[in-house]
Amino acid sequence: MVTNKKIAILIDGDNAESKLIEQFIAEAGRFGRVTVKRIYCDWTDNRMNSWKAVINKFAIRPIQKFAYTTAKNSTDTALIIDAMDLLHSKQVDGFCIVSSDSDYTGLAHRIREEGLFIMGIGKSHTPEAFVKACENFTFSEILHPTEVHEIKKIQKKVNKKKEVESEIKPIKLPEQKKSGTIDLNVIGSLKESGIININLKQIESAYQMIIDIDTGQALLSRFSEALRKVDPTFDHRNFGYSSFRKFCEALEPDYETVLHEDGQTLSLRKKE
Repeated sequence: MVTNKKIAILIDGDNAESKLIEQFIAEAGRFGRVTVKRIYCDWTDNRMNSWKAVINKFAIRPIQKFAYTTAKNSTDTALIIDAMDLLHSKQVDGFCIVSSDSDYTGLAHRIREEGLFIMGIGKSHTPEAFVKACENFTFSEILHPTEVHEIKKIQKKVNKKKEVESEIKPIKLPEQKKSGTIDLNVIGSLKESGIININLKQIESAYQMIIDIDTGQALLSRFSEALRKVDPTFDHRNFGYSSFRKFCEALEPDYETVLHEDGQTLSLRKKE
């Protein structure tokens, strides 16, 4: 997935976990080469001490913003101004905004209007407006090295009036194949529900976007990109799977994976 895009990662220090900094940079690096790394916060605040321990290790440029008032977060303003400067200077091809704050929604829209790539990283409670404004949005809960920590999956119905939320306690990543829906009871205890539903309507929409009419198949390498176009938050790790291939295998019996003659290329095919 790595491309030649030059990516700027801009971190809202007030709304991000310092212990995940390596994962943040690696996640942005999946979409290009990270050439700009900046973090914004009030460094006189003792709560920022955890960030001070990692900025030199990961060559991140700290930007000082004093909190002049308690009513408005000056960090948001500083990050947005810097992003606009980078946008107009054409130094980068895309941005990664690390925050769970909806104040960056307008910035994300502006970046997309200019034809640049925009991704976000934030907690699962990040407002939907910011999430949907990004081309790709990664929930920070899935970036913890060995466990999936309390993923709160919000699924809205068509009428957008009711929400169903399921909470997952820390679980080990599954390796076994599941059918239709992913049953996590076999690998960990769940707080409320033992099932995370796969939205088959989104699967079908993405599948139809890239299907090869002659073969009736969709390349897995393109399928993951299509799913993110349908839903910017899509990530196989949200469902507890360590690879996209394992996620696709879990779509049976509705779909099946097909190995090409070269022994490496994989496609997805809908079962009749």
